[in-house]
Amino acid sequence: MGFNIIRKLPDLSEILAKAPLTADLQKIKQARDAELAEIIQNKSDRFLVIVGPCSADDEDTVTEYVTKLAKLYEKLKHKLFIVPRIYTNKPRTTGEGYKGMMHQPDPTSAPNMADGITAIRNIHLRCIKETGFTAADEMLYPDNLVYCEDLLGYIAIGARSVENQHHRLTSSGISVPVGLKNPTSGDLSVMFNAIKAAQTAHTFIFRDAEVETTGNPLAHAIMRGSVNRQGVDIPNYHYEDLQNAVDIYEKRGLQFPMIVVDANHSNSGKQYHEQPRIAKDILHTRQNNAKIKQVVRGLMIESYLKEGRQDLQGNSYERGRSITDPCLGWQATEELLCYIAENV
Repeated sequence: MGFNIIRKLPDLSEILAKAPLTADLQKIKQARDAELAEIIQNKSDRFLVIVGPCSADDEDTVTEYVTKLAKLYEKLKHKLFIVPRIYTNKPRTTGEGYKGMMHQPDPTSAPNMADGITAIRNIHLRCIKETGFTAADEMLYPDNLVYCEDLLGYIAIGARSVENQHHRLTSSGISVPVGLKNPTSGDLSVMFNAIKAAQTAHTFIFRDAEVETTGNPLAHAIMRGSVNRQGVDIPNYHYEDLQNAVDIYEKRGLQFPMIVVDANHSNSGKQYHEQPRIAKDILHTRQNNAKIKQVVRGLMIESYLKEGRQDLQGNSYERGRSITDPCLGWQATEELLCYIAENV
């Protein structure tokens, strides 16, 4: 076989014992979970915004960002429910580039996934302790879910994972909302099939056991645009796109129809500065169509302390600026979140 064991991963019980979710933090998470569930179930008119760096790269810097977000949230929480993006696993189309804290807890050092598992739990736990926020993360590897599932408030399934059987079935056993993106092809039937699978009970193999799940009624759609045969980005946030997705939801009879629109990725052509314009376009559409307003109740925004992106320069890089996809800077983020709160 072409596999060489580098090191054994730490035991799950050891990881949880070193960084436990204490009773007081459990209460914070339970309260946040209940609030978000009401939004997904359309029992609350607050608007969901999932916002933060394309990928988490440094615990102190990400915590600084989330702390600023928490202070702003105090002014906006009557209208918005904000979930910080702390994405510790980063899918790479070609397998090259920074793959996230799970792989490299220090982007300037060699990969070490044993340390990475500890690092991702620590950053999510610190977020709850210092800001009261439970965060969103992407489930790139379903088997890793057990290391931080008890800390997360939201889980996303990416465009390249949404067709995967293991991701779909694992989503059916998760107790918090799971957002499933449309695939890069743009075929919405793939996304809606994934939502159906996630909302359904299943029996399957997970890690080292045969398990059964009850289904996750909080699984829902994320519209992120697509790429055509020529590699050109095709947005799917326009009025007709959203109306079509709402109609499919209605025909499918899925539980709690909910659409979150990703303002970056193929919707912006990765032109991060277009995100405010796209968000405003979506808010305008909601104001002019009651059915869309009822279903399109969330936005996903990529943002960090400093705008744009950078390449790693040897053993150093500028903290607070993305090392993966480009992001809005803090000032633009603050202005956009205030605008969203005023116009939902």
